[in-house]
Amino acid sequence: MASKGMRGLNEALRGLSLSSQTCREAASHRIPSASTFTRSMATEAPLPKITTSVDATSTVEGLWRPATTVPLTIFNFPSFEPQRLESWSAKHLHVPLRRDILHLAVIYEGDNTRQGTASSKTRWEVAGSHRKMRPQKGTGRARVGTRQSPMLRGGGKVFGPKPRDFGTKITRKVYDQAWRTALSYRYRRGELIVCQDGMELPLPEEFENLVASKGLQDELQKSFKAKWLHQILNANEWGRNSGRSTFITTTRRDNLFESMDLAPHSGRALEMEDVDVKDLLETGRLVIERGALKELIERHQSDLVSKVFVVNQTLTRTPESGKVLVE
Repeated sequence: MASKGMRGLNEALRGLSLSSQTCREAASHRIPSASTFTRSMATEAPLPKITTSVDATSTVEGLWRPATTVPLTIFNFPSFEPQRLESWSAKHLHVPLRRDILHLAVIYEGDNTRQGTASSKTRWEVAGSHRKMRPQKGTGRARVGTRQSPMLRGGGKVFGPKPRDFGTKITRKVYDQAWRTALSYRYRRGELIVCQDGMELPLPEEFENLVASKGLQDELQKSFKAKWLHQILNANEWGRNSGRSTFITTTRRDNLFESMDLAPHSGRALEMEDVDVKDLLETGRLVIERGALKELIERHQSDLVSKVFVVNQTLTRTPESGKVLVE
């Protein structure tokens, strides 16, 4: 047992001597400095130039710029012949589509057109005596109070409607943007037809002579106007088969409005004062006078009007529209 212990002690001392020698050898080796490293030919190659110098003027000219104006054709009514080509601002007739703004405008108009006059009587407003109808006990029948009880026929209404205001609010700039968004949507789809001012439905001369001489009854006059209007609308593809049309004028045009009232399935005619955003989106197309379109855009551009006073008269404060290009 003693020999085995001595042998194990000798092996442990021999291992310690080897480990100390290894540490001394490792300490003698020094790490070379960073200046002694050398790079191969592959690492010494210059880096490629990612950016190159370009002329500043050529860069600005090559940038894409959105169009500031859009062309608009003015037609003759009812022949639908082009009369001239005008330039209108893109901020008026080329506004990006915003369905959320159109939804807000339509809901705002619908809420403010509700009358809110519905009213019902409560048990305290129903006429009659308010005494108890019969004794509480002794009759064998169900207990009951006054005749105005909501449980009885002719009694009051519980939580019934009362006159109220359903109107909602919307900022003016958002509402004006909704107007121009609706017009721009029609313009991009080719459903905005602008005609010259004074848009009126011409009637044949023979028909006017018969009307002046009182040779036609009222029923014959109405039927002829409706048939004449159908022929014009179908010739221009504005009738019922192509989608109903909305005619917008600055003032009332008797022949046009009376004929459209006789043919409601083909479209309708509205004055400029009676038009809302919903009216611009309901029918298949818009046939509007140039003056009416100009006036509607001028009324609904509050978000485009600058509030800064400009001394120099050459600087425009609002987008210009209506410049004649080809006539």
